Amino acid sequence: MKAFRSLRILISISRTTTTTTPRNPHQAQNFLRRFYSAQPNLDEPTSINEDGSSSDSVFDSSQYPIDDSNVDSVKKPKEATWDKGYRERVNKAFFGNLTEKGKVKVAEEESSEDDEDSVDRSRILAKALLEAALESPDEELGEGEVREEDQKSLNVGIIGPPNAGKSSLTNFMVGTKVAAASRKTNTTTHEVLGVLTKGDTQVCFFDTPGLMLKKSGYGYKDIKARVQNAWTSVDLFDVLIVMFDVHRHLMSPDSRVVRLIKYMGEEENPKQKRVLCMNKVDLVEKKKDLLKVAEEFQDLPAYERYFMISGLKGSGVKDLSQYLMDQAVKKPWEEDAFTMSEEVLKNISLEVVRERLLDHVHQEIPYGLEHRLVDWKELRDGSLRIEQHLITPKLSQRKILVGKGGCKIGRIGIEANEELRRIMNRKVHLILQVKLK
Repeated sequence: MKAFRSLRILISISRTTTTTTPRNPHQAQNFLRRFYSAQPNLDEPTSINEDGSSSDSVFDSSQYPIDDSNVDSVKKPKEATWDKGYRERVNKAFFGNLTEKGKVKVAEEESSEDDEDSVDRSRILAKALLEAALESPDEELGEGEVREEDQKSLNVGIIGPPNAGKSSLTNFMVGTKVAAASRKTNTTTHEVLGVLTKGDTQVCFFDTPGLMLKKSGYGYKDIKARVQNAWTSVDLFDVLIVMFDVHRHLMSPDSRVVRLIKYMGEEENPKQKRVLCMNKVDLVEKKKDLLKVAEEFQDLPAYERYFMISGLKGSGVKDLSQYLMDQAVKKPWEEDAFTMSEEVLKNISLEVVRERLLDHVHQEIPYGLEHRLVDWKELRDGSLRIEQHLITPKLSQRKILVGKGGCKIGRIGIEANEELRRIMNRKVHLILQVKLK
């Protein structure tokens, strides 16, 4: 009853204030608002999209200022689609000599024969273009092109326990990010392709998910079939790199890793060469300990060579790369050496976003997400529009991934968008949307 009486007194006071001072109509509301304990939470998202999701769960790169200094804002003019070599030969055959800039020197013609010469000129030009088109293109090769009979190729598989540095080595070999790399285990969930082309040799690297062996000699059952698929593709590569973390092995040896190394090195495969890579040597302070590890596995007959490398820093990778180049055989290239296919670019966009997810979201949330590429469109101004959906099984996980006011998904989107622009060297419009399954 006391509470109701005090409330009536406050209401009467507010009415008297409103009647006496009509200039401030909101004074009574502000005065009464202080005495209410339950106020609306302004931090909660209030705007709802058409599909029922809140605006905070959607990241749109167009709403954030991103530095475009690394991307050329000037629209490049379209280049000619014809072969420049053919065009030069036609100009030489018909118009005579060329200057350094490629401008045609046309001989002086008499004014009375202008009409006849123009007709003859079109006929000669058409004939020269037809002859140039019928000639075999193998006579003149462009810069970096290699004849198919001279091409060499090699397929290299990289396997090892989780968090051994396989993705970091793949990214360093290729020269760009093609696989997500983080400190968390089981970062790679499927096979990732990276291509290195140097001279007449092309090496295709296949980064696989982490593998482990039980005491029985069989692999562990994973949530998904990704590890089983990695085991089935082991014998399909020309060269197999077995990699492990030598620093962790020296600090606390894992029997499962030792079992995997010995299992892959016991029996030789006549159709495949295998090498053992001791990764993360930059973390080992006493380099003499590396020789002890090499002696521990030197009696395994399947390993042809042993390498001590750092996939992140690049030490020792040059020797490994040269060894792989020497193992290449004459075989036509399987991938384009000059441009990345659209499928490879799509996979890179997914890997970049996944890497940022693993950096900012912890525990089981990034592993239980369903990551989908919904839209991929090249716009008229040369930019690229990418839309990805992150589908969570639980509402609590969705709230964690979105963050307060969309701060976490916004940070993930900004960092991923900047890296995609740097990799693809073009403007990228990235859209991330968090949904509930």
